[in-house]
Amino acid sequence: MQQSIEIEGFAHNTSIPAASRVGPLLATSVIIGRNDETRDLPDTVEAQLNNLFVFGGRILDAAGATWSDIVKFDFVVADRAHRGAVEEAWLRIYPDPAHMPARHTRTADLPDGMFVQMTFLAWIAGDAADGTADETADAAADPMGEGLSP
Repeated sequence: MQQSIEIEGFAHNTSIPAASRVGPLLATSVIIGRNDETRDLPDTVEAQLNNLFVFGGRILDAAGATWSDIVKFDFVVADRAHRGAVEEAWLRIYPDPAHMPARHTRTADLPDGMFVQMTFLAWIAGDAADGTADETADAAADPMGEGLSP
């Protein structure tokens, strides 16, 4: 049975949860880089990416997962020029090429002011409560390492 994952500061305008977990499988709904309190979109792709990864970290925490449990990311960018910013943010979280999830980035029309959005799929092999979860990527609260929050 599905377990809906909800996180503070993030909500869709409909009855869609932030993510859903069935057993060890975790799938997110689309994550957008709105600011936590105002729900406004920052005016740079870098700030929106920071918010995406902060929300992603909160989803992982709520599901009992870590960044190392993610097997696939999908990014949608409004302009191919934003791919470099995605790559830069990506390498902050996954600096080791031997330990990266799969990733796909595509370009599409996004609502005004939105530069990027993401989804991810994770396989949670262990349960954090029983001590078997992989703890190698515990930067969920501040994945970009910049002391920023949405």
